[in-house]
Amino acid sequence: MKILLRILRLTLRHKWRLVAAYIATIGATVPYLLLPRLFGDAVDAVEGALGGEGQSDDAILVLALVILATSALRGLFAFAQMYLGESLSQVVVYDLRNSFYDHVQRLSFAFHDKQHTGNLMSRAITDVESIRGFIHAGIVRAPYFIALFVGVAILILRLDWRLGLLSACFMPFVAVFLAFARVRLRRVWLRIQEEMGELSTILQENLTGIRVVKAFAAEEFEREKYDSKNKDVADDMVRAARIDAMNGGVMGFALLAAIGLVLWYGGSRVVGGHLTAGQLAQFFFYLQILSIPVKQTGMLVSAFARAMTAGGRMFEILDAESSVQESPAAVEMPRARGQVRFESVSFSYGSDTQALRNIDLDVAPGQVVALLGAPGSGKSTIVNLLPRFYDVDSGRITIDGSDIRDATLESLRRNIGMVQQDVFLFTTTIRENIAYGREDATMDEIVQAARVAQLDEFINTLEDGYEARVGERGATLSGGQKQRLSIARAVLLDPPVLVLDDSTSSVDAHTEELIRQAMDSVIQGRTTFIVAHRLSTVHRADQIVVLRDGEIIERGTHQELLAMGATYREIYDLQLRPQEEVMMEIEMPVSGRDPQ
Repeated sequence: MKILLRILRLTLRHKWRLVAAYIATIGATVPYLLLPRLFGDAVDAVEGALGGEGQSDDAILVLALVILATSALRGLFAFAQMYLGESLSQVVVYDLRNSFYDHVQRLSFAFHDKQHTGNLMSRAITDVESIRGFIHAGIVRAPYFIALFVGVAILILRLDWRLGLLSACFMPFVAVFLAFARVRLRRVWLRIQEEMGELSTILQENLTGIRVVKAFAAEEFEREKYDSKNKDVADDMVRAARIDAMNGGVMGFALLAAIGLVLWYGGSRVVGGHLTAGQLAQFFFYLQILSIPVKQTGMLVSAFARAMTAGGRMFEILDAESSVQESPAAVEMPRARGQVRFESVSFSYGSDTQALRNIDLDVAPGQVVALLGAPGSGKSTIVNLLPRFYDVDSGRITIDGSDIRDATLESLRRNIGMVQQDVFLFTTTIRENIAYGREDATMDEIVQAARVAQLDEFINTLEDGYEARVGERGATLSGGQKQRLSIARAVLLDPPVLVLDDSTSSVDAHTEELIRQAMDSVIQGRTTFIVAHRLSTVHRADQIVVLRDGEIIERGTHQELLAMGATYREIYDLQLRPQEEVMMEIEMPVSGRDPQ
């Protein structure tokens, strides 16, 4: 019930639209309840005229006109009720979608690490639609059906209480049946919503990774995986439909049984002179009106069950708190000088195993720090803590002597440029991808950033140049081109602190050297963290930090670490020395060229 109350509170944000819908409901209900009385009077008038009781044609005509006017009034209010109910549900879910999207945007990486994209998409689309249906059917239309049911019950009991009680004798059994149906439907719809999320995840992963699927000829495997989950959804949808059909069948049986009893007992009352033919006709008209809320009960039960399930899933996300919280007293961080310190920093990804242990690191403004180590040693974790994608478990990180937790997240991240290993590009133009985060950038600034990243020459070979559109996730670009575009994006931000997370891993040695030469001017005056394995980006660093199992085991310059003859020397001999020899072969023709 708390879930339904929360949905109601969302609806009350638009209370005047809801009030207007309820006024229209009253306007549609009163004429509808009046019509059977008018029809009954018309039947008695016609019967009187046939029996020679002096009923005039004018009286019958007046009744017909009144019935016509009442029907038109009822139709007008019914239209207003439907329109206002639908518009109300749409504006409420508009707010809900925006709230969901904004909240998910603000949740930390720790949340997204545990959630599947397809599941979140299912909640934002399917669950929101279920809530929309409940607002229209449950919050706006349900009072209308309740008013019809109660109004008809009062009127038929006043007309003939014996006949009224007889026609309602099936209602207690129907109520018990519907209560059980509601519980069953909620369980089924919970499974359906969860399975729809899993189905969306399978589809999203398949479409995103279609090149991998085709490369491994795994189309049949993916088809069977999708078919299996799709069958689970279809089977549960059929179960829900069966329960709905049973509800409709029970409602229909109860209504027809009531009509049969009224016909049998009411006929005897007319014959005995206790009721007129017009009053019996009123009973049948009222039972016809009663059939509307009775028939809709199954739909309402289904809407309530779906809303309970969908609301629970939506509010689970909306109530989720980010592990990275901005302090109420957070201040704007000005443009930093770039002094970065890690003071006894420890961190874990929610498990018993720590990703970092007591990291102490002091980086002066403008220094270049290279982070080396095996996969899982903590290199990327260090650079992900810097812009507060995650928060440290203990210790602290400072920039220019101020704890980064004291700054607003937006101002902190404006000071840090990220070139991530997994480059993500949006399905838009190259220009807009470079300018992402700097929408106010001029075309000259964009072109200059592309030149720095050694991308301008390639862009100018394209037919549409900077207005050329990239495919989904940059599918039309090579790995090196995507990474250079990502570098251009970071350069355009002009940050005092720059993070290059293995940013040259997908380029050849020659392209890497071109990028390095271009980046030399960019790195000047910036504090730069480089996560890399290639000697060309490592040996020039002011500090080289070697990590193992989340701890710093060595630090120093290239020559200092080589002289130590420990882990860095092993990495150099196994991996970096061959790269150095390749680079020397590339550089020798250039350095040995005749100066003429």
